Amino acid sequence: MNTEIQTISVFGLALAFIPVIAVIFILYKWSLDAKNAFYSVIRMLVQLLLVGYILTTIFHAESAWLVVIVMLIMVTAASWIALGTVKHYQRALFRHAFSAILVGGGVTLALVTQGVINLEPWFEPKYMIPLAGMIFASSMNSISLAAERLHAELQRDVEYEKARTIAFNAAFIPIVNALFAVGLVALPGMMTGQILSGVSPITAAHYQIVVMCMLFGSAGLSTAYFLVLSKTIFLQKKIE
Repeated sequence: MNTEIQTISVFGLALAFIPVIAVIFILYKWSLDAKNAFYSVIRMLVQLLLVGYILTTIFHAESAWLVVIVMLIMVTAASWIALGTVKHYQRALFRHAFSAILVGGGVTLALVTQGVINLEPWFEPKYMIPLAGMIFASSMNSISLAAERLHAELQRDVEYEKARTIAFNAAFIPIVNALFAVGLVALPGMMTGQILSGVSPITAAHYQIVVMCMLFGSAGLSTAYFLVLSKTIFLQKKIE
């Protein structure tokens, strides 16, 4: 089996943007939000290239403090982005979202990295940072969906306990769909990346099972904790 991953040339990278340009052209011709789509693509390009250079530096530094700082930045950004669906609650709920992602995602990350994978050293950047990113992103997406649905249900004068249940269920739709689809509809990112780099599909499958469990767990723990913490604020805002 060939264990060398195929490198992508600058020309090859440029070819990947052909469908993107076509879609932006369609948006423009149909008088849709082509500018925002174009901006999102440019931002994605800059962010990913920048993070590539940053991660290279972090991996070479092998500093526990640097890894911890990066993860705290991740949690902070995830907490703010998660509340984008309820912008008028964003500042009031930020500390609750931060606590929920830090606790729910942190517990899951610690279990996976120190128990399942048993990293040595414990902060091994090339494992810790990508796994933390996946976990915090899962928590962020679930909290975002839960916050939006809880607010919507309370605005409809649904009783809080019932609204919370609806919000929690709504937050789990994407991750449950992903569990149903994995292996049948698509091979997720980590498994695909490992297979492309020459890892045995069986080993890649084991890693992906761990990833799916950690995404499910972090989403559930963070969302439940967020809903508990934020009850008072949501009810106060409803009264106002």
